[in-house]
Amino acid sequence: MKMALKTLLFVFFLVSFNSVFAQDYVFEGDKPAAPPPATENCNGIYVSYTFISRVKEYPHVKNVTAQAWAFKSIATVLNAGAVELKAWKIFIGFEHKELLVSASGAVIMDGDDFPADVSNGTYISGYPQADLKTSIETAGDISQIMAEIEMTGTQFGVKPPKVPMPKALRLANDGFKCPAATRHGSAMYVCCLRNPKFKANITKATKFLPRQNGDLTLMYDVIQAFEGNYLAQVTMDNNNPLGRLDHWNLTWEWMRGEFIYTMRGAYTHRKDYSDCIYGAASKYYKDLDFTPIMNCQKKPVIADLPADREKDEKVGNLPYCCRNGTLLPTTMDTSKARAIFQLQVYKLPPDMNRTALTPPQKWKINGVLNPDYKCGPPIRVDPTEFPDPSGLQLTSSAIASWQIVCNITKPKSKTARCCVSFSAFYNDSVIPCNTCACGCPDNATCSANTLPLLLPSEALLVPFANRTAKAKAWAKIKHRNVPKPLPCGDNCGVSINWHINSDYRKGWTARVTLFNWEDFHFDNWFTAVQMEKAYRGYENVYSFNGTKLPELDNMIFFQGLEGLTYLMEETNGTNPKHDPRVPGKQQSVISFSKKRTPGINIVRGDGFPTKVFFNGEECSLPTDFPTGASHRSCVNILPIVFLSMLTFVLMNDHFH
Repeated sequence: MKMALKTLLFVFFLVSFNSVFAQDYVFEGDKPAAPPPATENCNGIYVSYTFISRVKEYPHVKNVTAQAWAFKSIATVLNAGAVELKAWKIFIGFEHKELLVSASGAVIMDGDDFPADVSNGTYISGYPQADLKTSIETAGDISQIMAEIEMTGTQFGVKPPKVPMPKALRLANDGFKCPAATRHGSAMYVCCLRNPKFKANITKATKFLPRQNGDLTLMYDVIQAFEGNYLAQVTMDNNNPLGRLDHWNLTWEWMRGEFIYTMRGAYTHRKDYSDCIYGAASKYYKDLDFTPIMNCQKKPVIADLPADREKDEKVGNLPYCCRNGTLLPTTMDTSKARAIFQLQVYKLPPDMNRTALTPPQKWKINGVLNPDYKCGPPIRVDPTEFPDPSGLQLTSSAIASWQIVCNITKPKSKTARCCVSFSAFYNDSVIPCNTCACGCPDNATCSANTLPLLLPSEALLVPFANRTAKAKAWAKIKHRNVPKPLPCGDNCGVSINWHINSDYRKGWTARVTLFNWEDFHFDNWFTAVQMEKAYRGYENVYSFNGTKLPELDNMIFFQGLEGLTYLMEETNGTNPKHDPRVPGKQQSVISFSKKRTPGINIVRGDGFPTKVFFNGEECSLPTDFPTGASHRSCVNILPIVFLSMLTFVLMNDHFH
């Protein structure tokens, strides 16, 4: 069996290399080295990456680092172990500003479309061959135990004869340990072995992979299957105590020509059947009336129904549906942390059999002023069990189930969507939100790198476009320079002011104010603050509901009282022709005790939060705190010292 496996591998690489060099154009660069014989000594999962060739792209430039090269490479994943590898995924640590244009036999795990920026590395997973069987159970059938990913893309700045190789390569499945990859010419490889200390969190024996944990989990359950179509149910569960979605939009990509015939509990932004009429669907479904079809797009955009459709027999009438796209965290309301909708999916040949079921790929979800979520590929799990609709004490199972796990991410280049300003009773200036905290226009006439100007407190009620006069006047009063050009605004839809209200021997108070600069309101809003040094001293909040969350690293959770859960939108001023627009606003005082926080120093910044969240989105914080300098005495101390010394000398001379 070993000899057969080695022979098949050799033939595979030989055919791959010969096919590449048979092209009718010339590539620059080294010829790829022969594959290393490392598979003989690997009794786990063998992962390899082989650089094949490249050609210079247009435009041709003299700057080597700016020159683009089109490259071809092949990655392989071989199961050389004794246990089937389910839902394989690997990490390729690209580092030469690579742009991946295609990858056959795989999808990018975060759902990005091609071409995709993979300059910081990327995770890819198998599709359609997601599982790799063992050589033992397939008699060494290479097509079942190995996946091949042919990649094309663009890379920058590596001139021949140097070879643009990744800096890292490894298997990304749980329960495996991978050493550093070995490089051999224009190939690199690694053998990953099972970690004997790893214990999967499985409560019962499963035929497929166990369900995973994540900030947001989605289930794609096929609950009815017919010849040529099936009924699927999508269930979304918010598991992050600070995660949230408002007016969510969900999208995916059909991989086998499927289309949505009808939906309940949700709808697509575009009701269009033209792609069916002019596509393969009309050739097969010649007698089908396409006018009632919901959507024929390859990448539909799905949204939740409004609350008034909850009891609609035709499009609603599902549990957990129709909440206008709001998915709350469990810390607010567990019953509103789930959303469900159903869709009737029609298939195309050759997938007309009842059991030919393929979930859509490249799942993405986003909301309005919410965290960014990155979703993995659908993973086949054991069928979901549902309570029987008859009310009897029995359960029914889905025909097939897939789980999609989405986690909150914060890329380095990401800008916030909300921001925080700091102020205190011992300083009459406000440190406003950071310059361009929520992004700046490309053609801005302001400076994106200049620190924001200090403001008087009343300027917080004025939109940034109307603050210029106040900021300049305040700078003049405080004898501060006014930069040219002026710093850009924060451009945030929501801003929060944290103000130290008082500081006394036994305690202190803060005032938090929320400003909504958007043209829509926020229902069931929440904000959470992390108080590293003051958390233990938290006593009460007087106009909000407040909850301490010790499991979230000293976080205090605030939400509106009953009847005050709306943070209203920005409105016109009293006289719209002259007065600036007025933000929606809510405010409360928070009290803290010093009994459980000995040594806390409010003036030195211990009373300011280290993290602030609004509706799940982490806000941008100022880089400095207000100081007590403005309340120090302005009297010159040198004359006082001189007079004191003179008095002492005269008195001493008098006594002698």
